[in-house]
Order: sequence, then C-alpha cells, then structure tokens
Amino acid sequence: MTIFLTRHAHAGKRSLWEGDDRLRPLTGRGEAQSEGIAARLLAERPGRLLSSPYLRCVQTLEPLAAQLGSEVEATDDLAEGASIDAALELLLSLDEVNGVACSHGDLIPPLLRALCEIGMVVDGPLLDQKGSLWVIETAAGRPVSGRYHPPTA
Repeated sequence: MTIFLTRHAHAGKRSLWEGDDRLRPLTGRGEAQSEGIAARLLAERPGRLLSSPYLRCVQTLEPLAAQLGSEVEATDDLAEGASIDAALELLLSLDEVNGVACSHGDLIPPLLRALCEIGMVVDGPLLDQKGSLWVIETAAGRPVSGRYHPPTA
C-alpha cells in the first residue's frame, strides 16, 4: 500500500501576512503546485485526504478532492505544533486507503525521521520543500521505502 505526505504549497512569507496565520492562503505559485499534486495523485485514487486545518494546507488538497469527488478532512494532528507521535499514528493509518496527508514544515522533517527509524529506506536526503510530495510504500502497516518528489511549480 502507499501513503502520500505533502507539505502545503507556497503561501508566501509568514512575516508579510497580516492577520491570523491559520488563514494565510496559497499564492498563485502555490495554486499551481496544488494542481501539480492533484495531477500526480489522481491516478492513485487516494481513499482519504487529511490536512492540517490551516487554510494553506486545505487549499493544497482541494484540487485533488474536487477531481476525486471527495472531501478534505481537517485534523489538528497535522497542524503546526502537533504531536509527532499522534501525527505518525495518523499517517500510518492511511496505508490501507492510499491516503494523503498535508502538513507543515515543522512537522514533516521529524515525521520523516520517525518513519526512517521504524524502517523506511530512502535514497537521498529528507527534503520537504513547499508543494513537495513523499510517496511512502508500506507493508503490513509499516513504512518500507520513501521517494521524494519536488514541487511541480
């Protein structure tokens, strides 16, 4: 089975955003990246789309959800500052449905390290650019291998 882990697409600089950061939207570049994620994952027919409740994360998965006729499920377990243990448990629960999880730059690196600690083999550095995607192959609910795909835009 497969799990897909993506970092939210480009949303501009936090320091330039006025207002609640949870409401910071994608930029035009981010919208193009989210369309690229949808194009890359549509054929995989993911069974569940989970996201941090932050707008930029939800927007990252919305094009895919629209094409699949499904919904983006927001969960605090993928939000900034979330527990690594809770996020890892949630992520691994997606293996039977080829699920997608969208999160943030503070959570993805420790998640990738945790996946490697429990068996995921990768062939390069643990990168996490905005709009990037990790394809994580699993067996019996455990990560086996991970491949990094850079952003498309």
